[in-house]
This record gives sequence, C-alpha cells and structure tokens, in this order.
Amino acid sequence: MHLKTSEFHPDLQHQVPRLRWIARLMRLPGAIRIVGWLRRRQVGKDAVGLDCSTVFIKSSLDGYAIRTRVYRPMEDHGRLPCFVYFHGGGYVMGVPEGAAELIKLFIKARPCIVIAPDYRKAKQRPFPAGFQDCYDALLWARDNASDLGCTNKVIIGGHSAGGGLTLGVALKARDSGDVEVAFQMPFFPMIDETQPADPARDIDPPVWDTNLNRMGWTAYLKDVLRGKETLTAYAAPARALSYAGLPPTITYVGDKDPFYWETQTLVERLKSDGVEVVSTIYPGCYHAFEYIGDGGQIGAAARAYTVDNFGLFYDRYAAN
Repeated sequence: MHLKTSEFHPDLQHQVPRLRWIARLMRLPGAIRIVGWLRRRQVGKDAVGLDCSTVFIKSSLDGYAIRTRVYRPMEDHGRLPCFVYFHGGGYVMGVPEGAAELIKLFIKARPCIVIAPDYRKAKQRPFPAGFQDCYDALLWARDNASDLGCTNKVIIGGHSAGGGLTLGVALKARDSGDVEVAFQMPFFPMIDETQPADPARDIDPPVWDTNLNRMGWTAYLKDVLRGKETLTAYAAPARALSYAGLPPTITYVGDKDPFYWETQTLVERLKSDGVEVVSTIYPGCYHAFEYIGDGGQIGAAARAYTVDNFGLFYDRYAAN
C-alpha cells in the first residue's frame, strides 16, 4: 500500500521524498552490503564525553571473538547498573558506535555502564549467531560485573532489530534463569517474520519498508529456510507462546512503521500475561523518525519519552 506524503506527521513530511528514495536504493542488489560497509567505518570511534573501551567476548556458539564496546560516564559514581544495548540495522547491518549518541542520552539521564556488542550480522552468519552473540554479551556482563564496576542490576534494550534481540534475550534469560533482568526496552522491535506475507501490512514508508523487511528476515533466517536451524521465539519473539515472567517493559512505535502492528500485539500480549508495560504510539511517524534526519518536535518528543521512562524505570527497578 502506497502512503502519501500528506499521511505523515507534519514535522516529517519535508524529508519523506528523500528518505523514501534512499529506501528504494537500498533494495538494489548489493546495496545493503555497501551500506553495512559504510557503517563499519565507524568502528573504534569513541564518543566524546564518555569513557570508551573495547573488549572481545568469546562466543559460546563457535568461539568467535565478539567485538564489544563498553561505555562509561567520565565521573566516578561508584558501582552502577549494567545496561546491555543491542543496536539496530535489520539484522543485516550496523555497529554499536552508530548508537553512541543515543547511549550518551541514556548515561546522561541516569549513570550506568553500557555494554554494546557488535553482534554478527546475517551476511556474516545468520541466526542463531547474532542472537547468541547478544546473549553471550549478557552473560559476560553478569560474570564480570565486579571488574566492570557494576551492581547486580542488569537492563537490556535496543531499537528495531536491536529491539527484537532484546526480546529474544529476555525470553532466553527467563527460560534459563541465567540472569534476572531489571527491565527491558525493545523499541519498535523487529519480532514477526510473517509480516512480508501479510498484504494488509505491505506499506512503503521511508527508511524501512515491507520490502526491506522481507530482505532482512530472509537473510537472518537463511539457515532456518534451508532446514539447518529451527525457528524459535529467540529468533522471532512474536512466536513466543507466553510472555509471562518477562521483565517490566518500555516501548513505542510510529503508526507508519512496518513494525506498528507487531508492536501493538506485543504490548497487548505483555499486558494480558501480567507484565508491566509503558508504551505509546506516534501518529504519522515512520521507522526511526526520531534519529534519522530532522525529526522536529515529534522526534524530540520521542527522544524525551525514551530517556524519561528510562529514568523512571531505572529509579524503580535498577537503583540500589
């Protein structure tokens, strides 16, 4: 379904044509690989105003060295909660350094130590590699809390594919009992691999549309489609039979985002399963509207919503 420019929020309409054009270019053969290569040029770039370092975590799947960024406030706050953050990128691109400014907003809102793994993308190795890399980062944070200067409080979160990984990690942590997560923040999460097969959700907004979503899922689930792996809720959390026992949750989504429907279903199911949820919808807003280009007042409102609720949940569930 084609969405007219007039259907988007007034603060965003001026950049819809340009961003939609970029989304179309990304569907060309090899384009995502080029974008992924360009984003990897950020590798090793430090965030001004934060203490930044790199560690390598051994994958429990195959011994791969998971490059992981550690971000700390410059000031000494004593022991702090650990926040394991998973960056977005449709499971096919991105690096944690690309989320550094967002990570700074979280640390400024409430001091914490952020662990951000550069998990493997689908082209490097499809599911379960990226998911397991993220879970291994969570276990590493747990096991190294004392050396990191962390308390026993662990927060997890991410945007888009990072939101999907957040939910997958939360489900496994619940099922295994390995880690007690204080709260989770799966923002506009990528969790339902059936979306491209649903005509009612076939839309063409800027940044990330249904066609790109199909490409992302196809790459991420390549080994599942070839019969080499089993599709589980850790890969596509919308498949979980129950969300009972998951940690308190913060989320939001724009209603012109391909993930709008699955996010709303997620919120309804979390609530019905007894999970505390804070959520909102941004009318006329496409995917990642608050971080890509000039999001105007609506973008600023979404960023404020993010850090304000992070602060509330931090004070309630993570502060000692």
